[in-house]
Amino acid sequence: MARALLARFANRISTPDLRLAPNDPLSFGRLRIELLSGLTVALALVPEAVAFAFVAGVHPLVGLYAAFMVGLITAVFGGRPGMISGATGALAVVMVALVAKHGVEYLFATVVLMGLIQIFAGIMRWGKFIRLVPHPVMLGFVNGLAIVIFLAQLTQFKVPGTAEATGHGTSGGEWLTGIPLYTMLGLVALTMAVIWVMPRITRVIPAPLAGIVVVAAVVIGFGIDVPRVGDLASIQGGLPPFHIPAVPLNLETLEIILPYAVILAAIGLIESLLTLNLVGEMTGQRGGASQECVAQGVANTVTGFFGGMGGCAMIGQSMINVKSGGRTRIAGIAAALFLLSFILFASPLIEQIPLAALVGVMFMVVIGTFAWNSVRILTRVPRIDAFVILLVTAVTVVEDLAVAVVVGVIVSALAYAWGNATRIRAQTHITPEGAKVYRVQGPLFFGSSDGFAELFDVSGDPSKVIVDFADSRVADQSALQAIEAVAGKYEAAGKSLQLRHLSRDCHRLLKRAGHLMVDSDDDPDYEIAVDYSVRTGILGGH
Repeated sequence: MARALLARFANRISTPDLRLAPNDPLSFGRLRIELLSGLTVALALVPEAVAFAFVAGVHPLVGLYAAFMVGLITAVFGGRPGMISGATGALAVVMVALVAKHGVEYLFATVVLMGLIQIFAGIMRWGKFIRLVPHPVMLGFVNGLAIVIFLAQLTQFKVPGTAEATGHGTSGGEWLTGIPLYTMLGLVALTMAVIWVMPRITRVIPAPLAGIVVVAAVVIGFGIDVPRVGDLASIQGGLPPFHIPAVPLNLETLEIILPYAVILAAIGLIESLLTLNLVGEMTGQRGGASQECVAQGVANTVTGFFGGMGGCAMIGQSMINVKSGGRTRIAGIAAALFLLSFILFASPLIEQIPLAALVGVMFMVVIGTFAWNSVRILTRVPRIDAFVILLVTAVTVVEDLAVAVVVGVIVSALAYAWGNATRIRAQTHITPEGAKVYRVQGPLFFGSSDGFAELFDVSGDPSKVIVDFADSRVADQSALQAIEAVAGKYEAAGKSLQLRHLSRDCHRLLKRAGHLMVDSDDDPDYEIAVDYSVRTGILGGH
């Protein structure tokens, strides 16, 4: 399995799939859309990477390098064309404690180990477990993320210039008031209006890029004094240098970085795989989860050796890319290369872009990301599903995405288990020979084992009882114990018990548990029915 996955990954490295589908030719028009979409994403990446670097307590270039390298590697080798990866807030809030306590070198070592863990998860094909995330959890995830993206943009409405002092971007400044606030709001509204109107006029230029260009031209042309990208920090720099993390190679270092690496790897994979599913729903694609795990791992491992803070999929930028028309790997590659060119050559120009334009783009992303239909269906879906949607949304905002998804999956699983636990029942009838047949319906597992025991009338039943599992399934050890307990009661009453129509996997489960099984003569087709004669002590070791 691992060899096959690595072989496919190696083949993808040698011949990356640059097209979304065989029927989507890479024409000049498609190439233009992909490049412009990548440029739009790159412009939106700059303030995000700088802000997340401040949150993590590292230099802005550490965030920008991560956005470039993680974005480039995952764009080439990832599991879903159209996805955008880079430095994210979900990882930054975990990194800040590590950086504050041990320094940035330990962060780089942690990012390397984080990547190795993600590669291992991909080789083991653990990405497939993302299928266990229920749809209500996905709705809560996108809703919570939309709110988080919205709240993150509000920091741009604060007085610039305090980022370096606070270590958290502009979050430590005072709120804009009066004319500056109204100007900022007006430019944000103008950006959103251009994005909304542009597709109705032409699709030659992606609407978000048009909004950025128009507002930037207005601000620069009229000399309007508003916060700009350069007010966050200078993005000028060189190529990311190769750098082995300067940490002692001993068990003490491993004890420090391992807990952070595991948490970061889990958060990164959960956010990336959920984004993969979301983009897949929008573009009609499936699969690629394990490949995405490997790609994220390789990207973070490499990033750790080049002075980056690591990253994962970015749902906001992915939505910008998809809505701008980006459908192939070219858009993600272009976004990464444009970002690098900003750092190397175009920093003075990019630093003049008003933050209002980028905030307007992200506000439109919020509107497009939020699942508005989930609000309408809250009163129509089962109450537990509505509760899960609201719960995951709230936890996403209060805690983080990974915790919210885990909580949502646990609540959904418990609700499912309880629902199945209450469905166990049995239909009874008496055979011409005088035996009583219990036809069990519903799964028999840990949640329904007590209900299963209550189905039987041991004292009132005849000397022979047949339990038919044609409409049921024995699922776990608790189910086996429940069968043994019922059999023991019939044995104590001097009666016999016969089991019929167990599925093959249930038959194997019973056999592994060490029980002797005899095929029933009246059920030759199944060849797996079990006949327990309790009087002879076959069941339960009696």
